[in-house]
Amino acid sequence: MSRELFWFGVVGVSAMLVHFGVVAWLLVPLGMAPLHANVLGFLIAFQVSYWGHRQQTFQARHIPHRQALPRFFGVACLSFVVNEAMYALLLRFTPLNYRAALLLVLIVVAALTFALSKLWAFRGPSTAQKLHRTP
Repeated sequence: MSRELFWFGVVGVSAMLVHFGVVAWLLVPLGMAPLHANVLGFLIAFQVSYWGHRQQTFQARHIPHRQALPRFFGVACLSFVVNEAMYALLLRFTPLNYRAALLLVLIVVAALTFALSKLWAFRGPSTAQKLHRTP
């Protein structure tokens, strides 16, 4: 588990840096609108995140892409929505300042992303499913 958490952090920080770098590059030299640049940054960073978690964090090379890729994309999209909603709610309905609220959100969303990735997105078929498929 500690190996997985280490790699989850390394891959997550790498994806975040790619996301930030893509957005900065699209905004400054190219003049793209921030929200459009953010979507492209997310999509490119998603690739770093997917491949890093598949190869290193969860060592799920044996899980078919047709299973893991859409599942992990769903996890990433859900995490983004939870992040935005939770942050908005904390800012609106609690006395927390924006830094404390964001830190809380990032911790909760990281835990959610880790759990859903490990238990669903990069999980192989169960033993019962394997036995059912054998002739």
